[in-house]
Amino acid sequence: MSILVGENTRVLVQGITGRQGTFHTTQMLEYGTVVVAGVTPGRGGTRFGGQIPVYDLVDVAVRNTGANTSIIFVPAPSAAEAILEAADAGVSVIICITEGIPTLDMVRVMHYLRDKDVRLIGPNCPGAISPLSRCRVGIMPSEIHIPGHVGVVSRSGTLTYEAVHQLTQAGVGQSTCIGIGGDQLSGSSFVDVLGLFQEDPETEAVVLIGEIGGTKEQEAAEFMKAGGFTKPLIAVVVGQTAPLGKRMGHAGAIISGAAALASEKIRILSEAGAAMARTPADIGITVRDVLKGQ
Repeated sequence: MSILVGENTRVLVQGITGRQGTFHTTQMLEYGTVVVAGVTPGRGGTRFGGQIPVYDLVDVAVRNTGANTSIIFVPAPSAAEAILEAADAGVSVIICITEGIPTLDMVRVMHYLRDKDVRLIGPNCPGAISPLSRCRVGIMPSEIHIPGHVGVVSRSGTLTYEAVHQLTQAGVGQSTCIGIGGDQLSGSSFVDVLGLFQEDPETEAVVLIGEIGGTKEQEAAEFMKAGGFTKPLIAVVVGQTAPLGKRMGHAGAIISGAAALASEKIRILSEAGAAMARTPADIGITVRDVLKGQ
């Protein structure tokens, strides 16, 4: 099994004919992902790669193909509307890769999705991949993953790849790897994903990669303390030398108070029982030691 994406995933690519959409759709297909449709307004009636039907509207694509998961490569000015269109069409999982979506647009999206039975990953994220199911719905490099029983959830795309590479080098396979994105407003939190991993019988431990800014890591720690997540958690928090008040990379990575400091996040995660890797370079060895000690 896996979480969010797997053997039953039928993918719709919004923005399939754009440069990024074309490149990553090809990569997803090569990995084994079932891509059933694409959407690009004005290109309806054509076929991607001579096989995958392209539609003008998401609801028509969903009705005709049974797509249940959408991945969005739509440019930032239109990305919020693309999310809403997918939600209205009844897609259950929406993964938005697009970065730079205006904050006010995301405020509107988050308010609208509260009453919808849909899971949003992102925006500004690398997506999700299940090596167990050979299903990739995102932009991560497929070749670094091997199937196994350790989940990965991260606010940073690049560090997700680094963690996975270290796990694979150590012979530790992955069940599902998810990048939730680093924006201030994002669809799914650490708590949301940890709850799914808790219920997944194929996931025996989880790697969590946090960073400065916000309180998502503290919320994860409180979730652990309350018994919501009981499996081994290996965590690393980056940004320990970041200066106060300066944004570091992600829109959400800004130290705006004591709670946003890396040191505070490390402290509360440690108190909750997480095994802390000192730096990203120590993720692989820390996971190996924790698994050996079980």
